[in-house]
Amino acid sequence: MTEERPTKLVLIRHGESVSTVSRRIGGHRTCGGLSPLGRQQAERLRDRLAATKELGADVLYSSQYPRARQTAEIIAPALGGLKILEDEGFGEHDPGEICDGMSYEEFIATYGQHDWSEPFAETFPGGETIAAFHFRVGRAMHGALTEHAGSTIVVACHGGVIDYLFRFLLRMPSTGAFQLHTLNTAITEFQHVLPHTWRLGRYNDAAHLAGLPAETPR
Repeated sequence: MTEERPTKLVLIRHGESVSTVSRRIGGHRTCGGLSPLGRQQAERLRDRLAATKELGADVLYSSQYPRARQTAEIIAPALGGLKILEDEGFGEHDPGEICDGMSYEEFIATYGQHDWSEPFAETFPGGETIAAFHFRVGRAMHGALTEHAGSTIVVACHGGVIDYLFRFLLRMPSTGAFQLHTLNTAITEFQHVLPHTWRLGRYNDAAHLAGLPAETPR
């Protein structure tokens, strides 16, 4: 990857979702978008970015999920009104048609607890395996980095996406070993410093949420 200036990758988790508040598995088929608090969180981030100009964004991506798309739409004016490039590759782990929209309680009662560290296990019956999810996200990230080398790329996405890319870019185990708890609308930033080497600039920067109610536990 040849770059006149370093590529920067900024990952922003969406605001609190209706699915989280209602305690349901919110795949792309049933995602109800942002909760009222989720909109407040995204607006706080927009106002912060408009005041600080800290990102210097060149490109703005979003997954196809309404909660990520709405987050991107809210912050876009603070990023110079960038066009939102929607890419399904940045979507959250797909639970499949059977489990999408199911309550957490119903899922556990029906299917029990699963080992989320096994890449090829069917954690969601009829849904995406962890391995397939990682491959999809990795392919989307590779495409964005190749097309926009030397740019600051902002991606409005999901906790699972951030977890995997954090591990992938820093060459850590793809599952297990540690847990990440990425807050709603938090900023995570990486900089490309050497061939195949990324530097973590910040993780879980959510200073703009000060004073807002706590998010609903996942």
